[in-house]
Amino acid sequence: MSDSTSRNIILWFFLALFLVSCILLGWLLWPFLSIIVLAAVITGIFNPVYRYLNRKFSPIPSSLLTCLIIFFVLFIPVSVFIGILANEGYDMYLAAREAVLNNPYKELLANSKIVEKINPFLSNFGLTITGDEINKSIAELGRVVGLFLYEQARSMTANIFNFVVNFFFMILIIFYLLIDSHRLAAFIVELSPLPNDQDEKLIQKFKDMAGAILIGNGLGGIIQGTLGGAVFALFGFNSPFLWGVIMALMAFLPIVGIGIVFIPASIYLFLNGRVPAGIFFIVFYILLSGGIEYFFKPKVVGKRVQMHTLLVFLSIIGGLKLFGILGIIYGPLVVTAFLTLSDIYESSYRRIVEPEGK
Repeated sequence: MSDSTSRNIILWFFLALFLVSCILLGWLLWPFLSIIVLAAVITGIFNPVYRYLNRKFSPIPSSLLTCLIIFFVLFIPVSVFIGILANEGYDMYLAAREAVLNNPYKELLANSKIVEKINPFLSNFGLTITGDEINKSIAELGRVVGLFLYEQARSMTANIFNFVVNFFFMILIIFYLLIDSHRLAAFIVELSPLPNDQDEKLIQKFKDMAGAILIGNGLGGIIQGTLGGAVFALFGFNSPFLWGVIMALMAFLPIVGIGIVFIPASIYLFLNGRVPAGIFFIVFYILLSGGIEYFFKPKVVGKRVQMHTLLVFLSIIGGLKLFGILGIIYGPLVVTAFLTLSDIYESSYRRIVEPEGK
């Protein structure tokens, strides 16, 4: 057997063992994948805080103080938030079920003069608004949304012990990532067969997208949800906290946004004869949504993340369907990986795989 053949056999044998070890490692870490990914994203967000503290203290105290800040910023508010969300989500689900039986919107539409004026116009297109159809649509939407939010909150708090353990497990991962993230990144870059500039580009894209999601969309969602919930409470709507949460989540979607809540609410006010309130809701929605999308987010996120609006929308919807609430983060990250690798292929490898003369 020649030396080259022997080396090839050894190489393929090593690659097979390495592949098996990677599969086993992935299998071993799979139950903690969500926690690890979330910890990595949060580490990237709070890394500037750690670097600031690290200028004054050594790495271990700086990481401890950063984790303590994360605990007060995330754990306590999230714990309160999830408890309220579970209760109001379940109440919304029950109210939607009762709406199917009581049919409250049929009477509202029957007494509304606006519907009397709209139906003759819609009849030209073969359409009419009826109480049964509206009631069924609203009740079904409320049932689906309420049940989804309730199940997401319940899954987090079904076992309080597991919730607490998972959170502190995430804090432990963040503690070590803050200290050793540069070593981990260097290890990945050295281990990867790709050129260093391509590895660094991929890592930077993930950092940029994570920052855009949690800082840009996250803060934008909190602002819109808080102000929207406050307006709902001011105008006497039930469960303003729940509506604020729904608006905060919908704010991540670049096409529909909080309009999916504000526009039906304004229509409801018009049907009730509260025309000034309905106009206020529309104007407030335009100012709030436009201000966040065209002034706040560009200032916070800048031009680091370039992704088509429709692709962002589909990635978040697909992520919610596959991963639940955390799909808001995972969906765009998956698309970011694909787009970055596509860009690397286009710039570095396409001319290699294409036949000559094409």
